[in-house]
Amino acid sequence: MDIRVLGLGNVLMGDDGFGPYVIEALNATYEFAPEVTVADVGTPGLDLTPYLMGADAVIVVDTVRADGEPGTIRLYRRDDILRHAPQPRLGPHDPGLKETLLALAFDGSGPADVLLVGVIAQRTEPSPHLTGTVRAAVPDAVAEVVRELGRLRAAPTPRARPCAVAPWWEREIFDRRGISPGP
Repeated sequence: MDIRVLGLGNVLMGDDGFGPYVIEALNATYEFAPEVTVADVGTPGLDLTPYLMGADAVIVVDTVRADGEPGTIRLYRRDDILRHAPQPRLGPHDPGLKETLLALAFDGSGPADVLLVGVIAQRTEPSPHLTGTVRAAVPDAVAEVVRELGRLRAAPTPRARPCAVAPWWEREIFDRRGISPGP
């Protein structure tokens, strides 16, 4: 079985970096079976196709637009994602998950099993840091990914020595200037 865990988002746009941050947290605390790929894919827009093509199951972590308080986790299955027609895309980096799933379904090469683990963002403006509210939701998102991998019979193994979650975009930018990264 080919299972892919993908973090979507722009790490330099505040809470939009949630998907990549969750990927960092997963890699810092778990080891994965060979059939599981865990990757930060950035902002591929409609170039998301190669990341989903041929996969049996995909777990996507990203911010979502939904009613509710910032930091709230929302879970969407494939049918939930495809329930409504795609909305107009406002930019080339807007997530193209729905469009990609529809194209791959037409082609017959898309994943049958899809889970979107989304968080409601508080702020998406230039910053390499998640807001405190959204950062507090990271453990819940990690737990949802781990739960889904267990459901898919590919549960990860906790690392004997977990690493600190220290994303490169928080370290690199500030270390060079001698400024301590903050929340």
